[in-house]
Amino acid sequence: MKTKNMFIVFVVVAVVQAFVPLKMIYDTEKINDEGVVYKFKTQPIDPNDPFRGKYITLRFEAENFKTTDSLMDMRQDVYVSIEKDSEGYARVKEVLREEPEEGDYFKAETYYFSTNGLRLNFPFDRFYMEESKAPQAEVAYRKYSTAKNPKPAYALVAIKDGETYLKDVIVDDKPIREYVMEQQE
Repeated sequence: MKTKNMFIVFVVVAVVQAFVPLKMIYDTEKINDEGVVYKFKTQPIDPNDPFRGKYITLRFEAENFKTTDSLMDMRQDVYVSIEKDSEGYARVKEVLREEPEEGDYFKAETYYFSTNGLRLNFPFDRFYMEESKAPQAEVAYRKYSTAKNPKPAYALVAIKDGETYLKDVIVDDKPIREYVMEQQE
């Protein structure tokens, strides 16, 4: 009888272990398929260390939010309500302490408050890539993230029910992986 109980416990544990990653994959794919896609303009970052490992570190114009609300604490979780501007890029509509009841939003973290407003840290600040493509992607990202570039780099981010999924980074109107492949040819 003891062996039978151990087997049942083993099966239950195995099912739970399989369920958790499958649920995570399902949730991510649901955001990817059903989420509203926003284009977030990127900003240049410190050129000395834009890569740590196999991902691009992203910064966004929308992370700088003009506000006079100085009651926000550093490293405070907030909800960022998003809308599209006249050019189709994402813009922060408002920063809230409580989860909004409607509209597209996601959870972010306050970084600091200054006279210029609030600096936020978005949860989708890393774009993973194949390591061998990293140097070319770094150069392209930096080149197209400058304000002077007529074709700014941007990230495609799907948002659904407060969750986000970073779909791609676009440079020169192409996915960054495709851009790098073309440059290598």
